[in-house]
Amino acid sequence: MRFRPLLALVLALCLTLVTACTSGAKAGDRSSITYDDIVNTGRANDCPTLPDSARGSIALDSNARYQLKEICLHPSEVAVKGEPTNKRQEAQFVTTKILTRFTSSLDQVYGDLTIDGDKLTFKELGGIDFQPVTVLLPGGEEVPFTFSTKELLADSSGNAITTSTNFIGNYRAPSYRTSNFLDPKGRGLTTGYSSAMGLVPAGDEYSKETVKAYVDGTGTMSLSITKIDSDTGEFAGVFSAIQPSDTDMGTKPAVDVKISGELYGRLEKA
Repeated sequence: MRFRPLLALVLALCLTLVTACTSGAKAGDRSSITYDDIVNTGRANDCPTLPDSARGSIALDSNARYQLKEICLHPSEVAVKGEPTNKRQEAQFVTTKILTRFTSSLDQVYGDLTIDGDKLTFKELGGIDFQPVTVLLPGGEEVPFTFSTKELLADSSGNAITTSTNFIGNYRAPSYRTSNFLDPKGRGLTTGYSSAMGLVPAGDEYSKETVKAYVDGTGTMSLSITKIDSDTGEFAGVFSAIQPSDTDMGTKPAVDVKISGELYGRLEKA
């Protein structure tokens, strides 16, 4: 009888170890996660991960067709380039607070992977590939932008996916505002008034507020792979990107936004 508490403790410890090992074997598997597991927790914004021991590589056949699928990008840090305090200093990136907490990640992004000698090229084709995000500067100013991987065309050296693979390329950053957006005066690009008072004011200082424009931007992104599971084709790592902020339909100049965070994806034959 006196050994029952000790036996129960040993059994509980064994069960805990077995459960931990089982869950860690499929770090990127979402099939067992239910809606109740993630609702109101913020976990839906997280990307799958791989253990630190996943240090393999994936050989590629130049005659085969491949796709990168289920790509997830979770921003963990955003910095905005501010104005220099004096003419002798260069503009520096200032760390911000992400106000868009639970819907800032891109997910299920996919695209073609082609091999040309010792060069790999990734061409993004679709997925949940843009998210409107707002960050807060230390002084209280809010900076909105559209985090995106739309039309990303990135290259990397090599003919295999390894822990040294680093895709770098440009992508399109859509306008934060759509053409139907109305400003507080009821002015818009395709709807609303051409002027708040019905008359078009003269002068360049007023024309930008009156004549709205849909302004796209171009960003540069780096996808650095640091972990690979060669059995499942999964990979993980980090990403960094620099893109312009919102222009409020062309009424103000854009500022550079630097985004960095976690990367996850999977390689499979097309």
